[in-house]
Amino acid sequence: MNPADIEKIIQTQLDAYNAHDIEAFMAMWAEDALYFEHPSTLLASGAAEIRARHVARFQETNLFAKLNKRMVLGNKVVDQETVTRTFPEGTGKIDVIVTYEVLNGKVVKAWYIFGTPVLDAN
Repeated sequence: MNPADIEKIIQTQLDAYNAHDIEAFMAMWAEDALYFEHPSTLLASGAAEIRARHVARFQETNLFAKLNKRMVLGNKVVDQETVTRTFPEGTGKIDVIVTYEVLNGKVVKAWYIFGTPVLDAN
């Protein structure tokens, strides 16, 4: 796959995330995909666990990931995002850096670095 095709897969899953469309989102993930908190804390193993994690997240009506920067190198994509969501403590934003690995047209691994949530002023 060329870099433009790999980037399109990641953009499609980001657009589905922002639309809270679980079917379109999951269509971009391999059945045996792995989802990590960087560097090696496994958060979800396989499509069923990734789906369950996001079905719950997609219930947050304010959920939105703003893409700040993207880099593509080979079959890896690195996104820097600011995510608006509802935390247990209230609504706010969190900076996230995620590295995706794409094989055969699907995300097979993703590593997330999470910043510190910043709650909205009330």
